[in-house]
Amino acid sequence: MSVSVRIPTPLRSLTSGQDVVEAAGETLQQIVLDLERQFPGIGDRVIDEDGEIRRFVNLFVNGEDVRFLDGLHTAIAQGDEVSIVPAVAGGAR
Repeated sequence: MSVSVRIPTPLRSLTSGQDVVEAAGETLQQIVLDLERQFPGIGDRVIDEDGEIRRFVNLFVNGEDVRFLDGLHTAIAQGDEVSIVPAVAGGAR
């Protein structure tokens, strides 16, 4: 099954400028692996060397943060939308 994945501006150089791409998989982990197959290098920007979501990357499925779901094991269904969102740091001094 294929789902839409929203790509943030910092990663669009890996997707030839595309802001939305299609990826296949039944779990979020499979989606990330398919993204890496299609767009080499994107997986390393999302997943760390321990196989976990990078600290400064947020992944959402249908607007829900996967850290509050099943992380990379979150089930994906036809028609779902996955969003990769870089964490925003900063604040008042």
